[in-house]
Amino acid sequence: LEKMTDLVAVWEVALSDGVHKIEFEHGTTSGKRVVYVDGKEEIRREWMFKLVGRETFTVGATKTKAAINIDAVSGFAYEYTLEINGKSLKKYMENRLKTTNTWILNLDGTDYRVVLEKDTMDVWCNGEKMETAGEFVEDGTETHFTVADHSCCIKAVSSGKRKEGIIHTLIVNDREIPEVVE
Repeated sequence: LEKMTDLVAVWEVALSDGVHKIEFEHGTTSGKRVVYVDGKEEIRREWMFKLVGRETFTVGATKTKAAINIDAVSGFAYEYTLEINGKSLKKYMENRLKTTNTWILNLDGTDYRVVLEKDTMDVWCNGEKMETAGEFVEDGTETHFTVADHSCCIKAVSSGKRKEGIIHTLIVNDREIPEVVE
């Protein structure tokens, strides 16, 4: 494996199916462009005469749209920006905080990352979309699923405040799991 001597940018992107590492090589003398997602080569272009431009690809099990923009800043200096679903990485992550909840838990010595997509109520665990059962309860809803033979439940209750909206809580083995911010 050749050494990545032209590596100019590395990003970590948290999606529902996991945290993905995106690496970008840009050879400004050869015009080479290489995009790696989780260490796997997605795009390779040799001898590009145009040094600026855009490379588009997908990330993760959900085939999330991504693009790297290459812009000339001055002379031979370049700026590399990553877009996810048409938004800058910063905007995408800010929006994601509003549309998802994420929990990290350890069961029987194994780490699990559980993600709730609030708009669809889909639940993901370590990259797999979970089989869930939803039910209405007195104070809201409960979404039930199983992780490593442990019964899990995401409770959704109204905060009673319009700005806060609905509060989602993950309960595993009758224990509340604290939410993490990625």
